[in-house]
Amino acid sequence: MKQVTETSPGELQVRSADTSAQAASMLRCFKLETEDYCLGLGFVDQVPTGAQLRATLSPPERHADGELGVEQDIPTGDLTPAAFVAERAAMPKSTRVNAELDEMQAAWDGRAKARELRLLAESAAPTESGEPAGDATAQPTPVSPGTPQPTPVGQTSAATPTRTTPTQGTPTPAPTPVNPPAAPVKLPASAYIMKGFQTSQEKGYWCGPATFQSIDWADDNQKDTQASWAKDLGSTTSGTAISAMVQQTNLKTNWDKPAGAYIVQSVSHWNAQTFFTVHQKHLGVYKAPVIEHVQLLKRYFPYLAFNHSGHYQVGRGYDRAKGTIGIYEVFNERRFNSRGNVTDGPKNVPATALFNATLANSFQNIGL
Repeated sequence: MKQVTETSPGELQVRSADTSAQAASMLRCFKLETEDYCLGLGFVDQVPTGAQLRATLSPPERHADGELGVEQDIPTGDLTPAAFVAERAAMPKSTRVNAELDEMQAAWDGRAKARELRLLAESAAPTESGEPAGDATAQPTPVSPGTPQPTPVGQTSAATPTRTTPTQGTPTPAPTPVNPPAAPVKLPASAYIMKGFQTSQEKGYWCGPATFQSIDWADDNQKDTQASWAKDLGSTTSGTAISAMVQQTNLKTNWDKPAGAYIVQSVSHWNAQTFFTVHQKHLGVYKAPVIEHVQLLKRYFPYLAFNHSGHYQVGRGYDRAKGTIGIYEVFNERRFNSRGNVTDGPKNVPATALFNATLANSFQNIGL
């Protein structure tokens, strides 16, 4: 609390700063025991440089070769890094410090989960193909002797026992461990949760309230209005911050009981295999939803007729054999464009496509 308060700049300092300086002050990073957390960005594997922060503020690339005719400027409702910085910078210092402290409290509560995710990402062997774990086309990555191997989620690593020369006489029985190791948790081949709790956003910039409406409805079987969630999430016409999505999940639902405190987690240094493995554990073991944070582009979501902006979706299942992640798409393109497709509802998306759509978003993070 002391560090956050002392490093939060004064109002005059913020108003006189240029965009880069504002970004550096609004996206400050702190060490939480062993983990690094940056305001707005979430837990990160590497603290971003000034140049990387400036790049984060740049609008993401929406157009790709061969995509003529799919551009459509419908902001679907996530708060961009530039808008996040602008909103925080415009706050009176006391209001901003309170918002920063609330965000840091959620991060502190989830630091153990962040450490687990960091160690998983560090131990995951990269694949040449980029295919997620469990995909039928993925091949094991060759390793040289002595190379550490990743530990599957839900299992513990076991060192190779040291062989010794047998001793003569009556052997001494090995002592029974006080806390025997827990049995490995087997990940289901597929798992889906929240059946029947899909929602559709009522305004073009309400993907956050619609996603949260679905997540909360499945938690307590009470469907509160998107307008009420927009108020609680602090949503504006510029969108909703992912830090607010995570904080409200911990405050207003019980999903943090099976899954631990929800956190904002950067995936910028993950690979598709780690991304898919994390989804399998969260959805198959914890049976708790993931807050997907993507760039809503047709090349990743072929059910669209046009490209759109940053966006939230509900991660609700997976199928390992097919290499897909199940989502609730809350954006109905037809509702906001007569030439659009009917796009809301349950979808199954290749895990690699969802991962790349997450990387295409300037934030490159998720909530889980």
